[in-house]
Amino acid sequence: MEFVINNECFNKAITEVSRAVLVKTTLPILSGVKIVAKSNCLILVGSNSDIVIEKVIPLMMDDKKVLEVYETGSVVVSVKYFSEIAKKLPKDIHLKVNDKQLVTIQSDEIITTLNGFHSEEYPRLPQFDETTCIKISSMELIDIINQTSFAVSKSESRPVLTGVNLSFNENHLSCAATNSQRLAYREIPIETDVKGSFIVPSSSLNELTKLFKNEEAIIHIYITDNYIVFKSKTLSLFSRLIEGNYPNISSLLPKDAKTIIVMDTNQLLKGIDRACLFANEWKNNNVNLEIKEGSKLRISSNSTEIGKIEETQMIKMIKGEADFSISLDGSFLMDALKAIKEEEIRMSFGGPMRPVLIEPLDNPSQLHLISPVRTY
Repeated sequence: MEFVINNECFNKAITEVSRAVLVKTTLPILSGVKIVAKSNCLILVGSNSDIVIEKVIPLMMDDKKVLEVYETGSVVVSVKYFSEIAKKLPKDIHLKVNDKQLVTIQSDEIITTLNGFHSEEYPRLPQFDETTCIKISSMELIDIINQTSFAVSKSESRPVLTGVNLSFNENHLSCAATNSQRLAYREIPIETDVKGSFIVPSSSLNELTKLFKNEEAIIHIYITDNYIVFKSKTLSLFSRLIEGNYPNISSLLPKDAKTIIVMDTNQLLKGIDRACLFANEWKNNNVNLEIKEGSKLRISSNSTEIGKIEETQMIKMIKGEADFSISLDGSFLMDALKAIKEEEIRMSFGGPMRPVLIEPLDNPSQLHLISPVRTY
């Protein structure tokens, strides 16, 4: 195998695929990056037990030649040393591999050799049916992930809750995440004939948002028995799915509300942020909300050691009972408000010990549910 490649382009690709590589692993070959040189492109693959990232580098990028392949072939090299060497090389990189898997890396007058692994020992990529896929813009996909994935459980006691539930049905995609104390839900219309519900690890989706954040592209989503695949023209992420049944979201939503108020999203977020300064003493970052005089919302928190903070904000609209108070986890409330882009929100209260429903005004495609916390 032999090729010459633009060093900036090569380094970017190595950085992207190495996100999936575990440096410390019981399988030495998984500590490496697989490099495949074809006549028309270079393919880099990084993998661990949960995700696989594949990057394709074509011969030309932006009308500029970035790759020249002299001899096709493949090899696996240790990412720990290979990535550090590649970063420090000043010019285009000339890479050669001999029959004994010895990798020679040359740039200008700098020559480095590394011992490689036989690529046949590297795990094969999961196979999927390319004729059945879901198409979505990368920006839309990142948005829907960012607006839900923060609500997953951090505890491994219920593995299904550590993932985000992606449901495809009747030309729409819905994402739901919950840790049983809060729920984040978002729905968007898409073109798809695929139907089904799949639980994707939040760690995989977080990697996905990092990989595609600067790439405006159409993402093709494919489903296999055990994997979900997110693929653009040059970049693919394979994620193992979490087995199990996700909670029925519709059964969690409150059916009636005793009090409904409309608030300014950004103003409320700033008020909750201030109240959280004194909420750290409590296990659940308790922030108290209380309706005063039928038209004001009092936001407060206190610490026995530091003191107390409270403020009042005008309620834009109120419906139902005007005498109401509840304690919520301030950090959960802030996460929900940050995920909402609309200027106004509707908060529906069913009682002091019932979950609070938070929705962007006039936008039924997004909602957040937060359970109250005890004040003792």
